[in-house]
Amino acid sequence: MTTEPATSAAATGEPLARLVATLGGRRVAVLTGAGVSTDSGIPDYRGPDSPPRNPMTYQQFVGDERFRRHYWARNHVGWRHMRRTRPNAGHHALASLEAAGIVVGVITQNVDLLHEAAGSRRVIDLHGHYNEVVCLRCGHVIPRAELHERLEALNPGFLERVAAVADVEIAPDADAVVESTAGFRVAACGICGGVLKPHIVYFGENVPKPRVAAAYDIVDEGEALLVAGSSLAVMSGLRFVRHAAKAGKPVVIVNRGVTRGDDLAAVKVEAGTSETLTALADALT
Repeated sequence: MTTEPATSAAATGEPLARLVATLGGRRVAVLTGAGVSTDSGIPDYRGPDSPPRNPMTYQQFVGDERFRRHYWARNHVGWRHMRRTRPNAGHHALASLEAAGIVVGVITQNVDLLHEAAGSRRVIDLHGHYNEVVCLRCGHVIPRAELHERLEALNPGFLERVAAVADVEIAPDADAVVESTAGFRVAACGICGGVLKPHIVYFGENVPKPRVAAAYDIVDEGEALLVAGSSLAVMSGLRFVRHAAKAGKPVVIVNRGVTRGDDLAAVKVEAGTSETLTALADALT
């Protein structure tokens, strides 16, 4: 593996030349993580400057009403921020590479839908997305916007009270750091009265098999794998790197900080994804 430290915010000079040399003339599968969305105002989980985070697990959510109340109170605040976010230059660069026939598809660990908003057409939202809610009893799915209105009616003034006391830190899954959630009222399924859960894959929950299979199809169609903005800390993303490497396909990683896939990478560049992907798109199209 060749590791190239960035001399600026983006891969330039020799690091960029190595990216272009490795990916040029190849059809590229892409795997993205939270680092791709930081420039859109969504902090990541494990970046060098990220605070410690303890995301709620699936077992906690389904097993304890207090955890659900705490989660939905925080999500009620975080969702308002998430729906205002917009794609950044990195998202647009990947969309342009797909339009040029270079990128065969994007597998993303993010739930923010910013790849779709930027114009990427073939996207596997590996962990689901934040704008739908599912009932764990009957399987009924509703838009998150609909639940927002219900939560507003059940908790009048909650958002204003939170905003009045402190700044709110938002996490990549639309969770927010809100200390006091006592008294927050949680909405039940309007069809069967069951427990509502964001339509995303929690820690401790399995990604649906058809979604995993579709992601492997993208990796198999590509002649190289580009990883952008992911530490590959969880197996849901790392398995695709291992799959590509086992097939003899070059793996290129653009990420600030160490990743679990570094030993499998043909080229690793520690640089900002927005600037580097833009430079890469300019060079390849």
